Amino acid sequence: MEHINTKERFNEVIASEEPVIVKFFADWCPDCKRMDMFIDLVLAEYGNYKWFELNNDEVPDVATEQEVMGIPSILIFQNGEKLAHLHSANAKSPEEVIAFLQQQLG
Repeated sequence: MEHINTKERFNEVIASEEPVIVKFFADWCPDCKRMDMFIDLVLAEYGNYKWFELNNDEVPDVATEQEVMGIPSILIFQNGEKLAHLHSANAKSPEEVIAFLQQQLG
């Protein structure tokens, strides 16, 4: 998973013609650490998509612009547009994350 650490890089990433998945997180976040323990299961099923991660504390403007109020959150972008947003309350298990991705991406 490539790390995004600037707003410019974020804008480049989301401009993709193919859907891209961005995980928003923070180092201090316990739920983010929990997600890190199961994210490999999700990547095994959805590894054919490009995945990125963005630390809210490093690029707070992006998190604000994308209305990321809780972390971890998973957002899907294509052609510069946000297609879907999995809020932190619904991202506590691999089953929840996979169900979201399946609904959004098939």
